[in-house]
Parts: sequence; structure tokens; C-alpha cells
Amino acid sequence: MKGGARVVIENHRHEGIFIARGKEDALVTKNMVTGESVYGEKRISVEGEDGTKVEYRVWNPFRSKLAAAVLGGVDNIWIKPGSHVLYLGAASGTTVSHVSDIVGPTGVVYAVEFSHRSGRDLVNMAKKRTNVIPIIEDARHPTRYRMLVGMVDVIFADVAQPDQARIVALNAHHFLKNGGHFVISIKANCIDSTVPAEAVFAREVKKLQQEQFKPSEQLTLEPYERDHACVVGGYRMPKKQKKDVPS
Repeated sequence: MKGGARVVIENHRHEGIFIARGKEDALVTKNMVTGESVYGEKRISVEGEDGTKVEYRVWNPFRSKLAAAVLGGVDNIWIKPGSHVLYLGAASGTTVSHVSDIVGPTGVVYAVEFSHRSGRDLVNMAKKRTNVIPIIEDARHPTRYRMLVGMVDVIFADVAQPDQARIVALNAHHFLKNGGHFVISIKANCIDSTVPAEAVFAREVKKLQQEQFKPSEQLTLEPYERDHACVVGGYRMPKKQKKDVPS
């Protein structure tokens, strides 16, 4: 995919995400750091009508649960230009870098990762992306990084831990705005490998509901990930106002 005249960039229905139409269609994000790949992904340079070049990065759904959810047809990821996002389970920053592209210079991504080895890559990536704040900490203890994180619009979680719902809830109670949203990737066999994946997903959704989350959407991440589901919803959603009934 060499870009130029042979590739056409179209807006995806999720703001800040694009489709590159060419010999093979690809999901892409607009590269915030032109000329730089983060994890060896392909880059596509497209010339605009005014002659300026814009670079896009191919977003591989086999390496990103969020990309898999987008291609799987998720209704809303709530992450868009200008969003403030708390990303739990940032790993080396593969998906974080695309979230950084989406939220752009007016947004911010607080990226929490426990592993120091992955954290090194995350910190290096963040050096060139001014909207990423890397936090090498345990997401089970949000009080340890509460001085670094502001209130956020969205929490994205990919922590693959048995107590994942509790971890997300702890962070939401500290940082997620009332009426904010969450996107969680649930890996069934990380939570309980003795029961069918669907039963695990249903149980996790119930746990979330007990923590003032209101799940509104669930989809599996097949064919990109086996026994994974993405659950999306709102947090402490405002109650609908009752209409005044004339007396």
C-alpha cells in the first residue's frame, strides 16, 4: 500500500478513525508523529488536494482488541478527537498509540501498565507523543497515581485479570466522570476456564452492573481473538427526567 493516487482515505463512522481503500482495505489512524512507526506497522502517505501529505498508520485487528471491536461493528467506542482516556493494561503501547492518534493533540491518554518490561516501550513511545502519559503502576491501586490522572471521559480496560471488573470499578470511582463511558475487553479463560465463555461474559456484566456501570453493548472479537468479548456502556448515567404531567 504505497499511498498516493492508488489509495483513497475515507472517514470511518467512528470519528478519528479511517478506512484506506486500495488493493486491500485497511483500518487506519492519522499518524500524530509523521515518519514514525510504533511497532513496525505499515504507514500510508496520501496527498491532499492542496498538495500537502498526510500520513496514516495501519491498525491491525489481530494485534489490538479495540481495532477488532471496531471492525466487528461495535456501535460506539466513545473515544474521539479531544477525549480524555484512561487506558488500563497499556502493555507496550501498540493500541495506546492508535488511541493517541484518535484523540489527537487536544485529547490525552493516561496509560497504566504494571510490567516494567512493557513499560519501557510504553515510556519510549510516549516521548514522541505528547498526549500520552505513561504510568508504570498496578491498576489495582489507583490511589498511587491519583496525582497524575485527571477526570476522564472514557476508561478502556484490557487487563486480563480474574478481578478485572473490580479493577475497572476502582478506577472509575476515582477518575471517570458521571455519565462517562467504559470499553472493556474480557478474556474468558483468564477469569474462569472451567465454564463456557458466554457464562463468564454474563457473570462479568452482572458484576459491572453492581458497580454503577450500565452495559449497553456486547460483542465477541471473533475472528481476531478467541473467547474474547468487548463490553461497552455508561457509568453513573443521569436518570431520565420525568415529564411534568399536567394536574
